[in-house]
Amino acid sequence: MDIKKLTVGIEEEYQVINPETGELTSYIAEFLERDAVLFKDSMVPEFLQSQLEVTSKVCKNIKQARKEVIRLRKIASKFAQENNCNIIAAGTHPYSRWEDQVRTDKERYRGLYDSMQFVAKRLLIFGMHIHIGIPDRDLRIDVMNQMRYFIPHILSLSTSSPFWQGEDTGFKSYRGIVFEDLPRTGIPEKFSSAKSYDKFVNQLIETKCIDTPSKIWWDIRPHSKFPTVEFRMCDSTTKVDEVIAIAALIQALVATMILNRERNISWRDYRDSFIYENKWRSMRHGIEGKMIDLGLTKELSSKKLIKEMIELVDESAEILGTKKEIAYINTILEKGTSADRQLNMYKKTKDLHKVVEMLSKETLEHC
Repeated sequence: MDIKKLTVGIEEEYQVINPETGELTSYIAEFLERDAVLFKDSMVPEFLQSQLEVTSKVCKNIKQARKEVIRLRKIASKFAQENNCNIIAAGTHPYSRWEDQVRTDKERYRGLYDSMQFVAKRLLIFGMHIHIGIPDRDLRIDVMNQMRYFIPHILSLSTSSPFWQGEDTGFKSYRGIVFEDLPRTGIPEKFSSAKSYDKFVNQLIETKCIDTPSKIWWDIRPHSKFPTVEFRMCDSTTKVDEVIAIAALIQALVATMILNRERNISWRDYRDSFIYENKWRSMRHGIEGKMIDLGLTKELSSKKLIKEMIELVDESAEILGTKKEIAYINTILEKGTSADRQLNMYKKTKDLHKVVEMLSKETLEHC
């Protein structure tokens, strides 16, 4: 496959807040219902009425993806402001409580609540999903298999959920902890082919575990409707520059796996348990901790491993023309993720409202 043809799509979940109190507000679904024709498929309500999801067009390259993210943030922000609200991009809200949220009254979400009950009620979390277009179904599965190793590294760069209901959780991505209460989440299984994946999905449907493949919520999955591999491990990522850097890194990693395959090289397979060890460390400490280099079976700083990952994709980034975007990863490593900035703001001010104000400002930075 020509790696220059690896398309990119980005989905983001925003928090809709009252600009005076900073609290989440629960009226967005009503506003969207009223103005549905204006937004069609680009902006939709989510499980809770304080959530707003935007979906980019299929982008031929990362530069198009940047324009799309900016366009969607401007549209979402303008729409929210016209309804006396603001938006913020972060994995959790610093102090709003899940008990106070109103569910969106749609059949899809009623079904989720009926099957998941109390677990579903707690899903006051917000994520970012990156789609990479790969027409060949077997290649999608191969990419998913190889990319499992990098789930913790990518997640650590997106961490933006250190607070939960007014408490410092001690995690950089508490969203990840909450989400994994659901079944069929976390590290995906390995499959030998698209056929073996189809067999697995059919068994889940036949045994009434799921009624649609979309209810497999792994950190990476082949999308059930679109010819893409969907990367779902990221917290909702606060700054546009961060979103684009992570999307460019994922695209370049996928490209590297494809180039290696054409050269009869495959990324080494590692146990799920060890990958999850790294994911736990990523959720706990973000980029400031240590992860295991599974090839060396040695503990190293997360920042060192991420820098090695940037070196790994150098050839692909050159071909794709994304070295500049990926270079912003070094800025994240130097200045911290959204989670780090939130914690620093709270340490300085002891005021979670100031954290929300910062997030509101950063979400529209460079828009």
